[in-house]
Amino acid sequence: MNKKEQFVKDFTSILVKRKIVPDKEAESLQNNFEEASQERFDEFLLDEGLVDKEDILKGLQEYYQVPAIDLVGYFFQTFLLRKFPKGVMIRNLFIPLEADQNIMLIATADPEAPELLSKIGEFVSYDIQFRVTIAQDIINAVQEFYDKSDTEMGEEWAAYDDYGDMNVYEIGADEEYSSPGEEED
Repeated sequence: MNKKEQFVKDFTSILVKRKIVPDKEAESLQNNFEEASQERFDEFLLDEGLVDKEDILKGLQEYYQVPAIDLVGYFFQTFLLRKFPKGVMIRNLFIPLEADQNIMLIATADPEAPELLSKIGEFVSYDIQFRVTIAQDIINAVQEFYDKSDTEMGEEWAAYDDYGDMNVYEIGADEEYSSPGEEED
């Protein structure tokens, strides 16, 4: 059984034990997920309206044995987010929450991801403590922070490369805009 299948089985057991999902529906729920388009089980449960967000977070907390956090409405510290490229946070499903002199709290969808600590360590040297949260909330928070509206862009234009990293291009007063790679006549 691979890690994803094991997570689905164990997470379903947690939901049954907490009486969020009836025992008789557990196997059907797992089978429906196998046929669903969603990549993550928690996303499937939320999108289908089968389990509410609070119960998902409590289940994730129990599964990973780390505190859970709801990122909706969380006030992120700008200087911490700027320590990491947008694409790195989205690909690895994490976002920094707070830091003191030695410790940085990181919200992640998978605190057990094998490469996560080393990836974070490429950018900061804090001791890391994890909080677990919902993957889509991380993606939404990162995108909200990095994606400026057109009215905020002023004299610059932003484009995202294939890895989700933002590149900003300055537009001079007497220059016309052309997208990167666009041929001139």
